[in-house]
Amino acid sequence: MCLAFRDINPQAPVHLLVIPKKKIDQLSRAKPEDAPILGHLLATAGKLGREHCAAGFRTVINDGKNGAQSVYHLHVHVLGGRQMLWPPG
Repeated sequence: MCLAFRDINPQAPVHLLVIPKKKIDQLSRAKPEDAPILGHLLATAGKLGREHCAAGFRTVINDGKNGAQSVYHLHVHVLGGRQMLWPPG
């Protein structure tokens, strides 16, 4: 239902991407019938975060131009391995 791999331009010591096999352009364009896929994406991101970042991690979904989305295939970033700052930017 999804794939996970390391980001080629990591923004943290651990930076994984979790993407659905079904192409969904943006989170804001997901349909009600995509709910099982979206749930699976978050569950997978949580599992990977626990495995790779025991002290904690951040999940990010960028949506649209103003949300800094650069690849228009929905994906979840799992970032960890260092203290995250707030606000993020």
